[in-house]
Amino acid sequence: MRDVAEMISPHIADMAPSGIRKFFDIVAEMKDAISLGVGEPDFITPWTIREAGIYALEKGHTHYTSNAGLKELRQELCRYTHRTYGLDYEEDETLITVGGSEAIDLMVRAIISKGDEALIPEPSFVCYKPCVTMAGGTPVPIVTREEDEFRLTPEALAEKITDRTKLLVLPYPNNPTGAIMEKESLEAIADVIRDKDILVLSDEIYGALTYQGSHVPFASIDGMKERTVTINGFSKAFAMTGWRLGYAMGPKPLIKAMLKIHQYAIMCAPTTSQYAAVEALRSCDDDVAAMRDEYNLRRRVMVKGFRDMGLSCFEPMGAFYVFPNISSLGLSSEDFATQLLKEEKVAVVPGTAFGDSGEGFVRCSYAYSVKNIETALDRISSFVRRHRG
Repeated sequence: MRDVAEMISPHIADMAPSGIRKFFDIVAEMKDAISLGVGEPDFITPWTIREAGIYALEKGHTHYTSNAGLKELRQELCRYTHRTYGLDYEEDETLITVGGSEAIDLMVRAIISKGDEALIPEPSFVCYKPCVTMAGGTPVPIVTREEDEFRLTPEALAEKITDRTKLLVLPYPNNPTGAIMEKESLEAIADVIRDKDILVLSDEIYGALTYQGSHVPFASIDGMKERTVTINGFSKAFAMTGWRLGYAMGPKPLIKAMLKIHQYAIMCAPTTSQYAAVEALRSCDDDVAAMRDEYNLRRRVMVKGFRDMGLSCFEPMGAFYVFPNISSLGLSSEDFATQLLKEEKVAVVPGTAFGDSGEGFVRCSYAYSVKNIETALDRISSFVRRHRG
């Protein structure tokens, strides 16, 4: 038999591993290191959510739910979306998934075929391009710029559309930049695609973590609901990363197609997590608000810290990341992150992990305590002074 490595599918063998996990794995083995690398809340899941999960186990809720998810949870999501954003969905327009990442993969696989193109604003989360590639499609990056506050502009979008374009990914609030798209900006994007056969994957996993006004779902823009699948989840806003629970809401035909893939690959999302999520939606608005206020404080501390070092730092208005510009030091993003970890024991993620346009930037998460953030900033400041000198 041939070497097993030679039998791996070429498009998988050629796929680069996640640039986020690389530095996380190194720092885990390093004594006294501080990580600003992984986007995971440092808060423990609120007690009422944990209690609901425990109670579900005590009641013996240990069996499969329906493939689409617990009916009670889907109903609660419809109520939550109505009261929060004024958007109305039905149960069969809602699918419960294993984290937001599975929902993204399902949406892409449900619509992308060989030869189809998917437009992806960059820098952005690492999974969009691989998902498109694994579905046989072609990912087409659209560069967003610091001077545009990392928003997708209608001009940049229009320039990339071809007769093969089938999907637009809208990753706002954005990971890694923290950029948001306000209503006027979203309306301008809607005007570009309104008369085209383009579906939209709107990844709004950080929607509840917005620090300037309220988050605006793309599906709330006139005429966009019928072409948009909104991806969201419980990991970030409710500090439930380990519970692995996400969801998708969109047009019935699309959700039905996604469900078909989901039922063969996954069966259903974790039952205990689903019962806990019902409680999260019903009673944890205040907990989410308190965590958001704390993130907002940390956000200001981190932005000021980088600016005090003399580095350009776009002010993020969503998620829990900053994306400082380190190009003035003459180091590549990869070299900056590697040398910073080696010399100062601080882990950040190179901007290039989020696309080639991330060169000259690094991503730093402020989902950590103020004490850790301030210590990390002191170490980074020493590093910057030394390399600038």
